[in-house]
Amino acid sequence: MHVHIPAGSPSPIPAEELPHVTAPASASRAAQILSRPVTLNGLSVPNRIVMAPMTRQFSPGGVPGENVVSYYERRAAAGVGLIVTEGTYVGHDSAGQSDRVPRFHGEGQLAGWAKVAEAVHAAGGTIVPQLWHIGMVRRQGQPPFADAPAVGPSGLRLDGTEGAGEAMTRQDLDDVIGAFAEGAAAAERIGFDGVELHGAHGYLLDQFLWSGTNRRTDGYGGDPVARTKFAAEIVAAVREAVSPHFPVLFRYSQWKQEAYDARLAETPDELEAILTPLAAAGVDVFHASTRRYWLPEFEGSDLNLAGWTKKLTGKQVITVGSVGLDGDFLKGFQGEGAPLKGIDDLLDRLERDEFDMVAIGRALLQDPQWARKVLEGRFDELKPYDAAALKTLH
Repeated sequence: MHVHIPAGSPSPIPAEELPHVTAPASASRAAQILSRPVTLNGLSVPNRIVMAPMTRQFSPGGVPGENVVSYYERRAAAGVGLIVTEGTYVGHDSAGQSDRVPRFHGEGQLAGWAKVAEAVHAAGGTIVPQLWHIGMVRRQGQPPFADAPAVGPSGLRLDGTEGAGEAMTRQDLDDVIGAFAEGAAAAERIGFDGVELHGAHGYLLDQFLWSGTNRRTDGYGGDPVARTKFAAEIVAAVREAVSPHFPVLFRYSQWKQEAYDARLAETPDELEAILTPLAAAGVDVFHASTRRYWLPEFEGSDLNLAGWTKKLTGKQVITVGSVGLDGDFLKGFQGEGAPLKGIDDLLDRLERDEFDMVAIGRALLQDPQWARKVLEGRFDELKPYDAAALKTLH
């Protein structure tokens, strides 16, 4: 999830879709299940709690400063096992749309990120940067490189608008693949513990994965396996650019920022066709992004998207989607608060190994102490999400 407010308001969750909310889990059960360590390739993570990536735009010039260092350090010190940073632009001029979103290239930018990694480690946590290219979400004239065009698989926006950007050439593909690989190598060099590739929510990699935006007739378009080719080549290049033990995470979703009902796969077989090449290329951990983690992904099974991902690939998986909250997560971004909910259902799923880790977004944005309070059973001290939290880097 990124803290990026899409246009339009999705409908509220029908009552029958909300999970049954029971009394808060006991302190002992929450501690027992969530505090189990886990190993991701060569990385030992102290517990199962992940900080989800959330774009904050507090890095002028793309450089994370001391306020960003403290922001992540607070959450590591309060018990978050693995932090996935906000999305960071890779070294390609068309990658982004804001000069306040951090970049993962450039001397000053990487120096700032090195301080973040050092602080998180000193606080007892682990951290990976999320590498990001927004593709056709960009509009020409936006910073940080105003003259750069929007680029994507077919030059189509998520709503199907034509003529708003350029279809990527072979050289464009190679340049972006190289930018992701260089970002991953930099992450290892400056002390990060792994790297996550953003392939979700309608951004560039997802634009290739989704038939709605990928109309190519070369080897990068067509059936689901062909549409996965570009993302798989990025994964392979990243895998080659880092040490064998360095974890490579891949975040993906069915839904898009402007197409909430979009689906990459209608069936488990279709999903397997997409995920298998990514796993083979070197993904160690999939980060399956849903808006409501408790909803089953396909008919005939209670498994959510993360559960299906683990079943189909055998890889470790992170689940995410309104954890610790009721209601649609976008409501909070549009100014509405979200009530707290129990986590018994989440613990049940972790206990039966439906997925391996759980990423927390808004709840952890609001309350840096969320992990510690949950691990210690202090549920009555948790703070409901308030959209005002977006205005500060608390």
